[in-house]
Order: sequence, then structure tokens, then C-alpha cells
Amino acid sequence: MREFDATCLTPVDQLSASEIQAMRERAGVSQAVFASYLNVKPKLVSEWERGEKKPSGPSLKLLSIVKA
Repeated sequence: MREFDATCLTPVDQLSASEIQAMRERAGVSQAVFASYLNVKPKLVSEWERGEKKPSGPSLKLLSIVKA
């Protein structure tokens, strides 16, 4: 654990609106269901997919896991 530093963390890249929408569609779920999976409001997923807002923090980390 003493050797743990930033190089041990998985890098998280920003996602475009189209990438987020493609992930949701690939999962075959609605925005409401996708929001439920990520524990966010459906309106926020809609805003991500329209490019009005960008995911950050835990939401971005969860999306990067879904993308992988």
C-alpha cells in the first residue's frame, strides 16, 4: 500500500454525448432505466446525451466501467 500513487489509478477519460447515448442504447435500456443504474436523475442522463452537461466524479467513473 505504501507504493500506491496516482499511477495505480485507472485513468478516466471524458465521454462525448454520443458515446453516452451509444452505451445506453447498446445496453438496450431507456434513459430512466440507465439513470437508475447510475443512481442519477433521468433528466441528467438526457442532459448528458444532448451535451448540455458532462458527467463527473462517481458518475464518470461508473460510465467508464460500463464502457469497458
